[in-house]
Amino acid sequence: MVSEGAAGHSTRTLRAEGALKALASGPDSPERIRQVLEQALVFAGAQLAAVYTPDEEGDLLCLVESAGVPRSVYGLRESYPVSGRSPAADVQRTGHAVWLGPRELAARAPSRRVPALDFHLAALPLHGTGGCLLAVSEDSGGFGTEARTCLELVAAAVTAPVPATAAEAGELPANAFSLAMDSGRVAVGDGILRLFGLAREDFDGNVETLLRLTVPEDLPALMSVVEADHMSIGDRELEFRILQPTGAPRWLRLHGRLLPGGEGRPARLVGTVEDTSVLRSDVTDVARVQRLAATLATAGTVRDVSQAVVSALRRPLRADRIALAELEGDRLIVTVLDPPEPEAWPELWRLEWRAEWPDAPVRAMPTLAAALREGRARIWPAGTALEPALAEVGPGGLAVLPLPAGNRMAGACLIGWDTPHDFGPDERALLTASAGLAGQALMRAHAFDAEHELVGMLQRQLLPRRLPALPGAVAVARYLPATAGLEVGGDWYDVIPLPDHHVALVIGDVQGHSTAAATVMGQMRTALRAYAVEGHPPDVVVSHANRLLADLETDLFVTCAYVDLDLESGSAWCVRAGHLPPVLRHPDGSTEIVESDGGPPLGVLPQADFPLGPLSLRPGTVLALTTDGLVESVDADIDSGLARLARDLGGCAVADLGTVADALLGNANRSDDVALLLVRYDGMASRPLRESWTVWRVPQAVGHARRFTRRTLRVWGVPASDVDAALLVVSELVTNALVHTGGQVRLGLTLVNHRLRIAVTDASPRTPVKPTSIGWEATGGRGILLVEAVSDAWGAVPVSGGKQVWSEIDLAR
Repeated sequence: MVSEGAAGHSTRTLRAEGALKALASGPDSPERIRQVLEQALVFAGAQLAAVYTPDEEGDLLCLVESAGVPRSVYGLRESYPVSGRSPAADVQRTGHAVWLGPRELAARAPSRRVPALDFHLAALPLHGTGGCLLAVSEDSGGFGTEARTCLELVAAAVTAPVPATAAEAGELPANAFSLAMDSGRVAVGDGILRLFGLAREDFDGNVETLLRLTVPEDLPALMSVVEADHMSIGDRELEFRILQPTGAPRWLRLHGRLLPGGEGRPARLVGTVEDTSVLRSDVTDVARVQRLAATLATAGTVRDVSQAVVSALRRPLRADRIALAELEGDRLIVTVLDPPEPEAWPELWRLEWRAEWPDAPVRAMPTLAAALREGRARIWPAGTALEPALAEVGPGGLAVLPLPAGNRMAGACLIGWDTPHDFGPDERALLTASAGLAGQALMRAHAFDAEHELVGMLQRQLLPRRLPALPGAVAVARYLPATAGLEVGGDWYDVIPLPDHHVALVIGDVQGHSTAAATVMGQMRTALRAYAVEGHPPDVVVSHANRLLADLETDLFVTCAYVDLDLESGSAWCVRAGHLPPVLRHPDGSTEIVESDGGPPLGVLPQADFPLGPLSLRPGTVLALTTDGLVESVDADIDSGLARLARDLGGCAVADLGTVADALLGNANRSDDVALLLVRYDGMASRPLRESWTVWRVPQAVGHARRFTRRTLRVWGVPASDVDAALLVVSELVTNALVHTGGQVRLGLTLVNHRLRIAVTDASPRTPVKPTSIGWEATGGRGILLVEAVSDAWGAVPVSGGKQVWSEIDLAR
């Protein structure tokens, strides 16, 4: 007597036979092989099915076609030596099927890194054509009796692909093609020519002839497939559009595989091109799973994964609502809801709506908790008694998909219907296959999100937290990371206040996007700041940074622009190291791209010249420094991008620089990092009074310095009561410089806003140290204590080749 379970399995076998029989009537092509392999996913419960056939020499078993999860997930290779110990090689030599579980796989391949997944591998011979069928199952019991029978039926239905010699001779099925990657010569079937609207006699055999009929927006994606530099051995599938004489463009789908070449033979891209409107309906769900797998393979964040799953399931299942959430402890952290309105979800969920999405407590939904513990998809039809938090999600039917990833549960997907829904076997297969793909992708994305957050924190720490307030100028900066990739970039900016109302404006870009680029960026920003604060002129600052980067022996180079701006006069000097020139917006609204000679990028030549270029800023002038991410794209070169930046800057009202920066960044294409630094020079309200004196090393040097100070302060109108304190500071600082240092000593006096600054510069880098205590017998050390007593502030800063000791006295006090 046949049991109910056995009867069900027999039905499955009969359905597999019927599906394979229908496919047998089609022409032999890579597309037909893939359709046959898809039946292993549907009827044998396989996550992956692949066909390997011998090469022309018979030494290698090469991957011809695959369907399901990407083979890299399970560590399957592109080819296996026939003489090796792989399951594929064993089947090729013996002609007998091999069924292996996790333990047998680990024992057979001790030297190969086996992915951390429990899976079973089946290898079956392809009778009559040579080669084998490999299939993978993640079911804990492996392939059962009926599943093995279905795999045997699939193996018997697989036929060898069209050989290369036939392709070269033009003997191709209607929708097949074969492209030589070295010459661009392509052999195509008559069906492809009909799709492109070409007659056989009008086709010259060049792939460029077909590419010219492609919609321009789709051409880059198509070129990434048909250019040898962009291809790797394996499957490629994409949809593109071709232009029609009348009406809308036609959507086509290309499915191809790059086959390695042998001696004297180039690598070839073989595959099919089909009109997407005539795809077979009996493989629609499998095709959806494949498209979902392809989308998840490129999804970088948890949100990307969630949106891909929702998009893949909502329409084919005709669901009324769908939610995807990560599992963190005892809570489901919802990442995507469709529809997103709170009113569409249960009251308990609305109560937990703490941010953009709710945090659903698992403890309030014991049915869901049980499904997560079991780790398999659960479906409840309409009328099932469930807790309100679940019943209100799907009153007409509810599906809960636990999302497994390795040995833990990554999250869950909840799908609900408002009206009674009949769950067919195809829908159940689609749900099960999607759950496994989503769980793995969710774990990868979660780890990627964590890494990206860490990298983003590194980026934020390396950039200035805030820009300093400048006398007579306003500075704003913006940084936007690229959206094409999530690695940290090397763009940076800096604003460095310098003595005597100077400021250094720096912007730079390190080659590449990586943690190494961010590290070099941090080193360069620190180096430029240190050399600038030491008092070196701009060309020397950049030269020192160049030699430092060359000594670091990194493979990365750096471009930068360095501007030293005198806030008192508005004059500036600019040094460029392979970077974009500054852009000026004058007070009348006209703009100027300040072209000047520049040096090579930093780190390219250890000894390089970096010429100075003069700038002159009138009050109201805006200086813009940016990186190439703002002005360069695939559609525009740097020159046209700079012209656009100048035009946009000229059209902005510059009263609020923050608004200007945001408007300029609105044109960024975000394929690269973007750094932007804007400075509006307004001019100082009160100009400082300055005088300086070179102190000669003569016995009366201190007396000369005091007379110069008294005469200068009298001309400036400083009260006599404050002159005495200033003379005491001058005496002590000049004496210390003459006694304890060698070389030139220079005294500088500055008066601005009733604050007198006395600065003595010498050639020694040693900073004066304030004594902690002085005994009665001590003969020195009291000078610094006297300076500190009569000064409102004092200190020492390094300058080029020495130091400057300064004191400030508030005359208004």
